[in-house]
Amino acid sequence: MGRRARPAEPLDLDLADLPPEARWREWMGRVEAVIFASPEPIGREALARVVGRDCNLDLVIDDIRAELRDRPYELVSVAGGWQHRTKTRFAETIRAATGLGETTRPLSQSENLVLMCIAYYQPITRGELATFFGREVSRDLVGHLRSLGFIAAGPRSPTPGAPYTYVTTPAFLSHFGFDTLRDLPDREMLEDAGLLSKRNMLAADPVRDISTDEVETDEMAEVDDFS
Repeated sequence: MGRRARPAEPLDLDLADLPPEARWREWMGRVEAVIFASPEPIGREALARVVGRDCNLDLVIDDIRAELRDRPYELVSVAGGWQHRTKTRFAETIRAATGLGETTRPLSQSENLVLMCIAYYQPITRGELATFFGREVSRDLVGHLRSLGFIAAGPRSPTPGAPYTYVTTPAFLSHFGFDTLRDLPDREMLEDAGLLSKRNMLAADPVRDISTDEVETDEMAEVDDFS
């Protein structure tokens, strides 16, 4: 019979045998390793599993950020967690070397307006979006935002027919660099500045932007299921 594999020993979290400075450096290394290895933002709960009870995660993050100050990447708070990201001033350098980002089509004005409306007034149905803009919002446009991962189906509305609502996603927060929805610019300030007014939104045409060629058939079918 083959030998049974020894059960893995539990991770020593408190590191009581190490002097304070070495203990702190080990906690910093663990936290940064976990964040570095993840393609998604890592939250506080996950990081707490690799450090001791007396470890202040916020101070660990601060120390890691200080060490990365002169590096081409940084540690950012986004989508309720932390993530390593290349500093924006190196974007052109990366594109020149790898071509990454060259084929990405930026959101149109209409897509930005609809996405902004969903972000501020979620959960919101497509019918409510139509009421807000004073005209129907294209299913293709909504489907494109869904295909990008920026919005998803939310709870059903208590209105007749119980249509699905739309809400923003963690990918929306991550893409635009927000930690939580509370980081969105103050709505009242935007309204006072005329940047989030119904009149300005009606000046755009959120219906005509995306042709069916730009949205895959399966994506359009998925949107139809939630309309």
